Amino acid sequence: MELPPPSPGGIPPLFTRLVDDSALFPPGTASMPEALRAYLDARAGDYAGLLGVFLCPASRLPEMITELVKIQPSEPLPLSLIIDTGLGGVPKAISIVESRSELLTLRMVEMPAPSDVDEVWLERVSEFVPEDVVRVVEPRRGVGWLDGVRKVVEHGSWPKIRCGGQSSENFPGVDELADFFSVVSTVSGASFKATNSLHRAVRHTDETTGFTHHGFLNLLVASARCLSGKDVREALASTDAEALASDAAALSGPAAKAVRQLFASYGSATFDDAARELTELGLL
Repeated sequence: MELPPPSPGGIPPLFTRLVDDSALFPPGTASMPEALRAYLDARAGDYAGLLGVFLCPASRLPEMITELVKIQPSEPLPLSLIIDTGLGGVPKAISIVESRSELLTLRMVEMPAPSDVDEVWLERVSEFVPEDVVRVVEPRRGVGWLDGVRKVVEHGSWPKIRCGGQSSENFPGVDELADFFSVVSTVSGASFKATNSLHRAVRHTDETTGFTHHGFLNLLVASARCLSGKDVREALASTDAEALASDAAALSGPAAKAVRQLFASYGSATFDDAARELTELGLL
């Protein structure tokens, strides 16, 4: 099914570069050639302005480079490097990317934090990752995890919030997400990234698994409310697509910019679905 064209005005600032391509990660099932071709096709399509970076595990860098050499993209691929080889493997991975600048542009480095994330570990991250590359760190949810989120934000990195996964324990509750917002927003100009199970715009329950999924539009509206001192929990819990779309459409240009400063992007293996749902809601 082909996507309908966006409105003549293009992609609104609230949604520009919102969706990072995580087709190589579950529940995505694409092979490397399939994922790269789909990303490049989307980058050349009508909804290119909605598309962010391409996510690739550090362990699959050689495979990705081999495929890109075959494809020879017209311009370098904007990359988020997902560190699955340990912090010690970061310098080598970055060196590999930088050596293939005709194929890749490193925009972001993402990694899980240790359970005892502290200043020493965060300083090592800063030493390994170039200043012009965004550092994204995912503290593990659990007892005291918000302290880790606070440390990440205060250190100048983006914290990452995992919004779902393969089991119910992977899905944070509305209260947990609201607490996450309250911590991140305490630092002026702070940003966060979301990932996993944000397949649809609006909160819903999956009929197959029974899991209740958060919606990326819920997160955008919750971000707006967080910044204006309004009810974040109500926005996160809402299943009213029309009301959420109305709230999003009513945001001024400066307000939309502030929302995206806070909620910078999210990873998704379903880019076309995001574009389609936003179009159906009248937001593109």
